[in-house]
Amino acid sequence: MKPCDRNIVITLDLAEKMLQIAQQGESDQEDTGCGILYGVLRDAAFKIKGLADKEKQSHIRKGWWKED
Repeated sequence: MKPCDRNIVITLDLAEKMLQIAQQGESDQEDTGCGILYGVLRDAAFKIKGLADKEKQSHIRKGWWKED
């Protein structure tokens, strides 16, 4: 796998971890500040995931994406 593709995979993994943290954080929150924090984290994760998915699809269409 090319380094640029590996970085996309890492980014997708990071976005998934961010979503997991947001879910756990909302479950454990004790005040509204935490709710805001984890809502922002969730929003950012979805934005990052969408951009990374779009870039992955672009690489696949171009024939660049090769999984090892």
